[in-house]
Amino acid sequence: MTDHPFDLTAELLSAGAVRLSPEKPFTWASGLKSPIYCDNRQLLGFPHVRTAVTDALIAAIRSSEKQPTLVAGTSTAGIPWATLVAEQLKLPLVYVRPEPKKHGMGRQVEGPIAEKHSVVLIEDLISTGGSSIKCVDALRSEGAEVIEILALFSYGLAKAEAAFEKSAVAWRVLATFSDLLDKAVETGAIDLSGQQSLVSWRKDPQAWSDLRS
Repeated sequence: MTDHPFDLTAELLSAGAVRLSPEKPFTWASGLKSPIYCDNRQLLGFPHVRTAVTDALIAAIRSSEKQPTLVAGTSTAGIPWATLVAEQLKLPLVYVRPEPKKHGMGRQVEGPIAEKHSVVLIEDLISTGGSSIKCVDALRSEGAEVIEILALFSYGLAKAEAAFEKSAVAWRVLATFSDLLDKAVETGAIDLSGQQSLVSWRKDPQAWSDLRS
């Protein structure tokens, strides 16, 4: 385990995994304008961060009342973190596709059969929660119990909270949207005006986007 303080929000910003641009918004694949863009795969390039994130995920898992017998990673960005966690915990590993393959065995959950396993699902990022729920449903359809979803970061959107509540699945993140904004202001990545713009976006992403389209 790491023996030094670890601040994932600071690492997300310094590694360029999270980029903030309230004045010149990013355009997501959906066409939505956004003041934030996240690519946590950038963290994989830093060995000390990989170790610290893995340690944090394992600590979160060990703090749960029920322990997993299988680790699952979301395809594709959740797979590296799930692999690192599964290796440390000496547990079997699967990864979950967004949808079943259209050839071969037609599986959506790749790896050992998840039936009768208690599973922790590792995500790199939670936005609306839709892709996570598809993975949870796939695991449940194989007869697994999903203990919880663990993610590195979440945009903190209400839509995700509603989706997880509807699917009755627990979830936690290592770094929250609010903590990230506080760190961004502290480090000068954004000013207070930018922070307010990001808070406004989180409350209603569509309305924020429409004003800038």
